[in-house]
Amino acid sequence: MKKNSGLIAQHSALCWGEAMARILYLFLTIAMVVAWAIAEAQQPGKIFRIGRLDVSTASGSAVLWDAFRKELSSLGWTEGKNVTFEYRFAEQRFERLPELAAELVRLKVDLIVATGRAPALAAKSSTATIPIVMMAPDPVGEALVASLPRPGGNVTGLSNLSRELATKRLEILNDTVRKLVRVGYLQQAQSSGDALLRNDLMAAAPALKLKLEVISTQPTAEGIQSALRTAQQKKFDAIMIGGGRALFAERRRVVELVGKHRFPAIYPQKEFVDEGGLMFYGADFVDVYRRAAVYVDKILKGAKPAELPVQQATKFEFVINLNAAKQIGLVIPNRVLERANQVIK
Repeated sequence: MKKNSGLIAQHSALCWGEAMARILYLFLTIAMVVAWAIAEAQQPGKIFRIGRLDVSTASGSAVLWDAFRKELSSLGWTEGKNVTFEYRFAEQRFERLPELAAELVRLKVDLIVATGRAPALAAKSSTATIPIVMMAPDPVGEALVASLPRPGGNVTGLSNLSRELATKRLEILNDTVRKLVRVGYLQQAQSSGDALLRNDLMAAAPALKLKLEVISTQPTAEGIQSALRTAQQKKFDAIMIGGGRALFAERRRVVELVGKHRFPAIYPQKEFVDEGGLMFYGADFVDVYRRAAVYVDKILKGAKPAELPVQQATKFEFVINLNAAKQIGLVIPNRVLERANQVIK
């Protein structure tokens, strides 16, 4: 009996030892797999190259591109680590856009961000395969996409609704300036996209009993000064500033010269008021650029542009600068002030 008991104990010990060995082996195997997975995860992956195509200047667009870059960073994209940028600014020369777009294509960038109608069209003409994230006034009307819900092709992005908002700006100007009759519409030369917006305004003006006249200008100090001298000679009662990346880049000079000529004016982007302009009504462009970064994130993670619906601007503001009003002797009616999201005193 004692002999049997010893054999049983010995057998149990052997079984226990084998079981522990198996468990230890399993733990070691799991540890090795986990360590391998962590090491793989830490290996540098692909660095995506993003092309940025803009008709204006680096300094003039900095506030918007900073918003884009910060949003992209919050989504996990770090410049130099998993993404790099190829900047192409046309420096206010529209004719350079096709050349710059073709250059980005030759560099085989993974994606192009095109700001405005002209850059978006130049990018689309240069490639049918590289994804393009655009920000444009009327993507369908400008044949950038087939439709908003189903863009098709390689282009998607955002519409800033510039055309729809322009007539609203004219209405606000009419409500603000007493005895308003003659309005000068200052648009940048060579901006064919502005022609669509201008036609909408020309159609809306008679209903408001206004006479609207277009003044085209080169986005330079001399061009803007000459345009405003013309406006003064024609005795316009107020000025509307057209959209476009080139005039946006020169917004400080535009605001300064409009103020010098003492014109009441309404602007298409808030950044003009930040520089001392009188009034702004329209889409929040900083928000539009942030949302463009979301599109870039989705595409770099595998989404197809053709399947990403074009979104319209959703955040709008009406801002009034009372300091600017005081400088030109303009009293803004209370009914207009009450409609503003922000009144700068």
